[in-house]
Amino acid sequence: MARKLAIVHTGPVTIEPLAKVFAEVAPDLTLVNIVDDSLLKDVMAVGHVTPKVLQRMCWYFGAAEQLGADAILNACSTVGDASDIAAQTVGIPVVRVDEPMAREAVRIGTQIALMATVPTTVGPSTRLIERCAAKAGKDVTVKARLCSDAFQLLLAGDKAGHDNVLLSQIRDAAREADVVVLAQVSMARLLDSLGDDVGAPVLASPVLGAKEAARVVGQ
Repeated sequence: MARKLAIVHTGPVTIEPLAKVFAEVAPDLTLVNIVDDSLLKDVMAVGHVTPKVLQRMCWYFGAAEQLGADAILNACSTVGDASDIAAQTVGIPVVRVDEPMAREAVRIGTQIALMATVPTTVGPSTRLIERCAAKAGKDVTVKARLCSDAFQLLLAGDKAGHDNVLLSQIRDAAREADVVVLAQVSMARLLDSLGDDVGAPVLASPVLGAKEAARVVGQ
């Protein structure tokens, strides 16, 4: 019987890229998408996760368990900390899409450049990398670069504009870092446009996160 993974999204932009990745890494896995695009908007409006956002995350995780999911994948970096708390309310495994990427970044080096287009992603993503470093017994320095204009272009449907804004920033960051981390799923397609002339490895979360989720559910 096919295993089932529930993916909790805070907007539509993560649905397609994750579906494509899972079609490659775990084609037999059944995906169920739970989408609430008010979550990210509410966090961005005040700059942090609110009790109501956390409550809704707990509801969605509970719904995922009730619909028979074998595991949950949290697709949004901004609500990563809330995901850790909500995970304690269910009896099935929860995977943060960006955690395997954070572990790999820590493995590669100590100077880590974090690229983000949503302001509220910077804090949770930085804390995640630092926590992974602490577990690995390493001291790391995380330098965040925020490109808010790129996210607005993406929401407006201008993918090319989003990519152009970020590509030069990534290349610039790579000259000063051991590894560059693309904090959000929506940024992953930039890997295809970077080429081989980047000065440091560039990591994106979808493939690493999908492989971890597939491993957790046994696919």
